[in-house]
Amino acid sequence: MPKTYNIAVIPGDGTGPEVVAEGIKVLQAVAGKAGFGLDLTYFDFGGDRYLKTGEILPDSAIEELKRFDSIYLGAIGHPDVKPGILEKGILLRLRFELDQYINLRPVKLYPGIECPLKDKGPDHIDFVVVRENTEGIYTGAGGFFKKGTPDEVAVQESINTRKGVERCVRYAFEYCKKRQKNNKLTLCGKTNVLTYAFDLWERTFYEVAEEYPDIKSDYAHVDAITMWFVKNPEWFDVIVTDNMFGDIITDLGAMIQGGMGIAAGGNINPEGVSMFEPIGGSAPKYKGKNMINPLAAICAAGIMLEHLGEEKSGREIEQAVMKVTENHLKSLAAGKMGLTTTGVGDLVAKYVTEL
Repeated sequence: MPKTYNIAVIPGDGTGPEVVAEGIKVLQAVAGKAGFGLDLTYFDFGGDRYLKTGEILPDSAIEELKRFDSIYLGAIGHPDVKPGILEKGILLRLRFELDQYINLRPVKLYPGIECPLKDKGPDHIDFVVVRENTEGIYTGAGGFFKKGTPDEVAVQESINTRKGVERCVRYAFEYCKKRQKNNKLTLCGKTNVLTYAFDLWERTFYEVAEEYPDIKSDYAHVDAITMWFVKNPEWFDVIVTDNMFGDIITDLGAMIQGGMGIAAGGNINPEGVSMFEPIGGSAPKYKGKNMINPLAAICAAGIMLEHLGEEKSGREIEQAVMKVTENHLKSLAAGKMGLTTTGVGDLVAKYVTEL
C-alpha cells in the first residue's frame, strides 16, 4: 500500500501563495514518480485573515496541526499589519507550541549562481547550521521598569536549559554523522563574554562529543564565524548554535549561497510535527506579478521530503533545482530570472520526472 503524507499547507501572505503553488507542483511531480501520495489541507492563517477577523491563530489550530505529518509554509508578513504581530502570533507560536526545537538551515551554493565571494564556488560553500529554536533570548523573558521616563530600564533575558541545549547538540551530532561529509561539528558561541549561557553550551557540547569519537568537535566565537563564512566557508561542515546567533549567521549564510531566493529551512520537532519554509519574506510588492523566485520554497519542499523519509525524492528535487540554476536562470532576483515564477516551477517539475 503506497504511503500517503498528510501535509498542512499555509500559503500565507504576499507572494507566499505563488511560491507554495510551485512547490506543490514539484511535490506532486516527484510523488507521482516515486509512488507516494499527498493529502493537502490548506489553512488561511496570515495578514488577510487577521485584518478581516482580528484573529491571528485560533487556539484550536495547534491541536489540529499536530495531527499532520508536516507543515508547508509560504511566507508571513503583511504591509497593512504592524511588524511583529503576525510573526510572533504565527511563526513563533507554532515553533514554540509545537516544540520545533531545531531550525535546520542548509547553506549550499548551487552551480550557475553568482557568489558574492571572490574565488569561491559550489565546492567551497556546502554546510548546515543547526540552530536551537525554542529557547534563548526569543522566549521573551524580561520587561520594562519606568517605561517612557528618563529612568527607563529594559531587560531581556536569554533562557537556556540543560534539556534544551542537550537535545539540540545531540541532534547536531546525529545530523553530522548521517551527513558523512567532513565529520566535523562546530559549536558557535561567545564563551569569553556570555560566560553563563555558553558555559552551559560548551560543557554540554563536549560531554555529548564523547559519545561521537568519529566526529571532530570544534569551537568558534560567533564574531569569528562571521569572518570565516566570508573568508573560508569551506572550513565548515555542520555548525550548532543558540537561537539568536543562529538567526544572525544563517542570514549571512543565505547571502553567500546566492541570496534569499534560494535559501530554505525547516523548523523541526523530531518527535512531532515539523514545518518547512523559504527563508525570505512575503515580498508584497511582487504579489500577483508572476515574477518572484520560487526556488527557496521548492527547496523547502525537498527538505520536507527528506525529513519525512523520502530521501531519494528530496535529493531529486535538489538535483532538479541545480539543473535549473545551472542552465536556465539569469539571476535569482525577482523579475531578472529570465523566467516567470510558474516557468521556474514547470522546469523543476520537468527535470524531476526525467531524473
